[in-house]
Amino acid sequence: MADEQLEAPKDEQKKGGKLKWIIIAVVILALIGGGAFMFKDKIMGMLGMGTQKTEAPADGAPVDPLAAGDQGEPQDTVLVTLPTFVVNLADPLGRRYLKLTLDVELRDQEAADKLSKNEPKVRDAVILLLSSKTFADLSSIENKLGLKDEIVKRLNQIVGGSNVLRVYFTELVVQ
Repeated sequence: MADEQLEAPKDEQKKGGKLKWIIIAVVILALIGGGAFMFKDKIMGMLGMGTQKTEAPADGAPVDPLAAGDQGEPQDTVLVTLPTFVVNLADPLGRRYLKLTLDVELRDQEAADKLSKNEPKVRDAVILLLSSKTFADLSSIENKLGLKDEIVKRLNQIVGGSNVLRVYFTELVVQ
């Protein structure tokens, strides 16, 4: 009788241990499934099975979804790479510097020529803007996006109109 009482708790421990592992496995599978559901478009795009739907034009010609601009902008934009900027940041101790290389997307070739013609003005405007920033001003992603907008505004003042569409940071080092 005493032997039967000793064996019963071992069986219950085995069942409890198996149940724990089953619950853990179900939770892990649920997390993986939820993550896959949340990022299915990204995963499908990586596998080459994008879910982007495009309508065919009336003449029946195929549509290239990459050929159209993302906001109805002209397709013949021009990218100009500016020389690298290295400036001291406006930190109190003055020990930090910023190294930035950027590409400028312009509406057309005429605007690109105007930008190249005014390169000393462009460099001056960007250097003054960058050197007025502190490390805290550049530490978050929101602040970096704000810096992009500020650069676009300053370049549009030099080039004229709204010929500068956006800027792309190709190198950004803060030390």
